Amino acid sequence: MFFILSKLLDFVLSPAVWLVALVVLALLVRNARWQKRLLWAAAIGLVLFTNPALLNAAMLAWEIPPVTLRQLGHHDAGILLTGITEGKKSPHDRVYVSQGADRLLHTLWLYRAGRIRRIIITGGSGAVGGAQGHSEAKELQILLRLAGVPKQAILLETRSRNTRENALFTKQLLAQHPEIKSTVLITSAFHQRRAIGCFAKVGLHPAPFPAGYYSSDHKPTLAYWLVPGDQPLALWSILLHEMAGYAVYRVLGYAS
Repeated sequence: MFFILSKLLDFVLSPAVWLVALVVLALLVRNARWQKRLLWAAAIGLVLFTNPALLNAAMLAWEIPPVTLRQLGHHDAGILLTGITEGKKSPHDRVYVSQGADRLLHTLWLYRAGRIRRIIITGGSGAVGGAQGHSEAKELQILLRLAGVPKQAILLETRSRNTRENALFTKQLLAQHPEIKSTVLITSAFHQRRAIGCFAKVGLHPAPFPAGYYSSDHKPTLAYWLVPGDQPLALWSILLHEMAGYAVYRVLGYAS
């Protein structure tokens, strides 16, 4: 039930849905004053949620800052969180990845740079009623193997369906490998807060290594501050979903 409810957040916390709902309500109400208020609210919301500067400022405040290689040091293993593959696309003779694939590339980079000696991939199926045997961890293993990472350097955790289970099942996996004493947690920058909190709650304290940034440096141009775009509307949904997820995890005791 918790898994299904978490998926519903994508719909409930969508500014696009809010704007459409305001317009629909304005068309349905008979009171002219309320009609005007609802339309003004929709117009103001459209301006705010399509402004790239406001979205970027919010992302900069939420995302964990980058970590340099010198700051990171050397560790026994990197823990790569999944959630970046697209299993619904045909043909199914390849692995499709989304924008979050930057975390996969950073994991490979850390391995090639000698900063991590092994790679732990954690993640089962992220779909509601995911097919038996389908595992995002196994899909990412295919890509890492194609990139030349030896099989013995990769450990898989294929049962988890959310960040809390990533932490729980990774802890169980690490209990079978006492030689792994220090780890790095590699996930998207906007997701790093919740991930680190979940791992800390189960007694694991990996070094954070955020990747896949949605934010960028501020731009001193009028277009950056004034010209609306369609991408901020979608990114607000991602940010609000993550912030709500982090708050719920804290309330339920899943994250510290």
